[in-house]
Amino acid sequence: MPLVEITHAPEVAESVLRELGSVLPHLVSVAVECPEEPYDGDLRPGDVEIRFRQLGPLDRCGLPVVIEIRSKWFESRAANRQERVDRLHADITAATGLADFGVYLSLPVAAWAQGD
Repeated sequence: MPLVEITHAPEVAESVLRELGSVLPHLVSVAVECPEEPYDGDLRPGDVEIRFRQLGPLDRCGLPVVIEIRSKWFESRAANRQERVDRLHADITAATGLADFGVYLSLPVAAWAQGD
């Protein structure tokens, strides 16, 4: 279950943020798919959590949009994480037209549980 946080500058248009919110669940799921957590194309509640945060007056950031993804560590996922994040960056650009942004993929040792 990836957690996605999008930090953005105040001048980023709401339409761009809505588009990111629309395409990221699928694109992130494809990017982190692995044998231990296969992606069947059918996203359900809790599969991908997305949070948006506007930069505050004291924040320092060189990019107008930074997308941070945290997904559970698996060896098969970690082995090619740079390829995964590079492909995800390209897929986001293709889907949204966004060009000036960064993607950070973190694979911590973690566990997840949720109710029905």
